Amino acid sequence: MMMIHWFKQLRSAFGVAFLWLVCLIYFTQGFRSFVWTAVSYQLKDRLQLSPSASQFVFSVAFFPWSIKPLYGIISDCIPIGGKKRTPYLVISTVLSLVPWLLLGLDSSSRSSSLYLMIFLTVQNLGSAMADVVIDAMIAEAVRIEKSSFAGDLQSVSWFAMAVGGICGSLLGGYALNNLNIETIFLLFTVLPALQLLSCPLVEEIPASNEPLPELLDSNEFEEKSKMSNDTYPHTKKSNTRRRKGQKKGKKGASSGKSETHKKQSKSLASKLFQSLKAAALELCRAFKQPIILRPMAWFFIAHITVPNLSTVMFYYQTEVLQLDASFLGTARVVGWLGLMLGTFIYNRYLTNMTLRKSLLFAHIGLSITILLDMTLVSRANVGYGVSDKTMVLFGSALGDAINQLKFMPFLILSGRLCPPGIEGTLFALFMSINNLGNTVGSFMGAGLASLLGISSGSFENMSMGLAIQVFCTYIPVLFLFLIPKEATGVSAS
Repeated sequence: MMMIHWFKQLRSAFGVAFLWLVCLIYFTQGFRSFVWTAVSYQLKDRLQLSPSASQFVFSVAFFPWSIKPLYGIISDCIPIGGKKRTPYLVISTVLSLVPWLLLGLDSSSRSSSLYLMIFLTVQNLGSAMADVVIDAMIAEAVRIEKSSFAGDLQSVSWFAMAVGGICGSLLGGYALNNLNIETIFLLFTVLPALQLLSCPLVEEIPASNEPLPELLDSNEFEEKSKMSNDTYPHTKKSNTRRRKGQKKGKKGASSGKSETHKKQSKSLASKLFQSLKAAALELCRAFKQPIILRPMAWFFIAHITVPNLSTVMFYYQTEVLQLDASFLGTARVVGWLGLMLGTFIYNRYLTNMTLRKSLLFAHIGLSITILLDMTLVSRANVGYGVSDKTMVLFGSALGDAINQLKFMPFLILSGRLCPPGIEGTLFALFMSINNLGNTVGSFMGAGLASLLGISSGSFENMSMGLAIQVFCTYIPVLFLFLIPKEATGVSAS
């Protein structure tokens, strides 16, 4: 009953159409595990790529998530048809839909690793852009309607994504055992197609023609530059046109209309450019502050110094341990449950712990999960009577729970460090730093696997790679001085 009452309150505050769109987009983001599991098998079995090559493809394909602030700045500064959100949501949804449609219908696009990588990159571009736009729409809706529902709306979105992740992981494994990969690609297009049809249901208030005045006002250089551009050049041009008009009569009048139209176009283009430039400068100026730069530098270092060998482990689990797609889907579901458990543990028991200490314990825990992988690779678990499936399930739950314990301090610091006025764009920048770090870590993992000669059917040096990963896990600990010393989950120094 309480849940129904809570939902009715949200519905009355934001409307059914808006809540539906938020839940659908976040559910789709989580459900992507359904189709990306198929991509992993496409790269491994059909294209027969090595683990390092597959990881390279994934690293490139997920790069669009590392430039999320760019989408936010563009949508903020360049309205389409007087609107800043729904047109970009339509564009992003089309970018998410078309690649899967082509991959499902065109066998040649699936058979080339280059074409596949390009289509996957475009698809991630659409997904990342949709993520930024819907976050902005949530922020605006909360500000316009009822700020007291901010936490509730975020809870709804995260819950929808978690449900999507669990459903996608469960159904993805089943689908791979019973359907062709191209059919899976086509089935997934149902969600972005439904998302595309839902976009017009949400009404958006037309944006003002003055782009980002608050950003322009905060930058004296931009004001002066704009004032000089608006005053001197246009004055000279208008004086010249008046003199020509007096000489040419009617011809000059029609020419004056044309020139006025051109002037308005140039003025609009100038405003858009100044707005984009001002937003970028404001973002850079905020990010360069030591209180923001130092913690974000640590989280970036924490990713790039630890090579990601997840794709290599996927190859090992499927080729050596002979684990099928259905079981690996179940393991991902357990991972989602571990993620939610990690969130609960942090919010319930660790918020009073300093962020330095919680991050230290998180990295110790991550090293333990890698040691569990080493135990699995060395087959020592069999000697103790522990099955491979038990090890994988336990490792998946523990790994995702600990990663969430590490991610929670990142979210806390990001939320606190964002100055008023540019919270959304700066938070997107923080998330992009996290995503870029993951991408670089994946490149490092691909390079390490290639250097050690780890390939499909050749896993002799797998233990060595994991040992290097354990060692690298402690490198970020040396840089914990970048995190504010007394900051905790409930207070900042």
